[in-house]
Amino acid sequence: MGEFVATKINYAAVLPMLIVFAAAMIGVLVEAFVPRASRYVAQLPLTLIGLAGALAALLLNSRDNQGITAAGAVVVDGPTLMFQGIVLALSILAVLVMAERLDREGADAFTQSGASVPGSPLEAQAERLGATTTEVFPLTLFAVGGMMLFPASGNLLTMFVALEVLSLPLYIMTGLARRRRLLSQEAALKYFLLGAFSSAFFIFGAALIYGATTSTDLSVIAKAVGQVTGLDSLLVPGILLVAVGLLFKVGAVPFHSWTPDVYQGAPSPVTGFMAACTKIAAFGAMARVFYVGFEALRWNWQPVLAVVAALTMVVGAVLSITQKDVKRLLAYSSITHAGFLLLGIVAMDRTSIAGLMFYLAAYGISTITAFALIALVRQSGAEATHLSQWAGLGRTSPVVAAVFAFMMLSFAGIPLTSGFTAKFALFAPAVAHGGVWLVVLAMLASAVTAFVYVRVIVLMYFSDPIDGVSVVNPSYLTYAAVAVGAALTLMLGVLPSPLLDAAKSASIFLR
Repeated sequence: MGEFVATKINYAAVLPMLIVFAAAMIGVLVEAFVPRASRYVAQLPLTLIGLAGALAALLLNSRDNQGITAAGAVVVDGPTLMFQGIVLALSILAVLVMAERLDREGADAFTQSGASVPGSPLEAQAERLGATTTEVFPLTLFAVGGMMLFPASGNLLTMFVALEVLSLPLYIMTGLARRRRLLSQEAALKYFLLGAFSSAFFIFGAALIYGATTSTDLSVIAKAVGQVTGLDSLLVPGILLVAVGLLFKVGAVPFHSWTPDVYQGAPSPVTGFMAACTKIAAFGAMARVFYVGFEALRWNWQPVLAVVAALTMVVGAVLSITQKDVKRLLAYSSITHAGFLLLGIVAMDRTSIAGLMFYLAAYGISTITAFALIALVRQSGAEATHLSQWAGLGRTSPVVAAVFAFMMLSFAGIPLTSGFTAKFALFAPAVAHGGVWLVVLAMLASAVTAFVYVRVIVLMYFSDPIDGVSVVNPSYLTYAAVAVGAALTLMLGVLPSPLLDAAKSASIFLR
């Protein structure tokens, strides 16, 4: 019998993840034992402290404890820390938006009542308005924990566990508006069913890779790849199946069908969090899989990803023209951006990884800010997301319209916004490494989406307002999130050097 060898874990390296998961578990206990009227007051500080503590631990501790730990299951290197740092920073911004209770009157009345009469009209109203949906906070923490583990996974099985840990809370969060909108129930069901299929593809691909290399460890796979007979093995089909699971999470064509329905059906703050942070985690994992595990077979998978990137850009840009709903428009916009981001994977270079990181940070900030603003525009107590309802917003609410227009210009890549710098940082390495045709296609797609964004701006400023549409007065939390998002979008366009330099210095994978 073999001798048991204990697996050593560098707890200093994984401390940020442990903090997030610990805060999530405490949040579950709060939901179970704290009276309903006091949960919001307990959950919000707990969530923010957990995320801020994890970010502080990452900056102060994990940077000096990089390495491969947990028997190769977790890799803490420059890219891991960069992706995790971006996820944590954007999660704090997203939680500030999620903490907004747009129907504070109903919530306050419910809180003052002490929820003493279960099933009363007051409780039903509070439930309907979402005043008691504090479960969003521990769910967010669990999702963030999975997002942090996803790009840090050095083993395909660990990556699969991380995929499920980040996905399952998102399925539930998508349906949190179920009492107000049947569309939310439908979106959650679609997301769950299609997500289950993508997970099945991923784990089946991992099984094929194990059959070809007798390992699921990426570093071992990388060494075994040279000894496997290319297309005659199980390896290439396994790689493509794993890619399907990852491409689903980023909303790439032809695995994008869930994106517009889920973005439209989920509560806007949840949509912003999901759109920004899931992409960061998924592209981080994808970069590790292809740059570390399957680099030697790049000539087999690179053309496939190039075609997927081209289709994603074209389909996302073209279909965004026909959209009449703001959230669906941004959903197809996110599909187009996923196509752009795939250029960072196809280019296969250190500078492209740095551009990928910068682009994900810039896009994530603008996305969370944009969806925070969408949540403020209301009609009859519900989100006003049809484009016709945004007509004349520049007259009735000039500040919201101005900030939203600025986010649209950033998505379009207009100079002096983070979007312009991000596209340059991402497209330049692709041109340098033979992806000229893809960059030309990306520029054409950018021009098409720019027309869509400008059309929204024209609608807000050069149309008559619609009766009954108003912008609610948010709390200081949303004010802070929107102000920080707008300031960072401007700063990364005017002064991008600090983040670009950090991304370049953190773009080398441990193998």
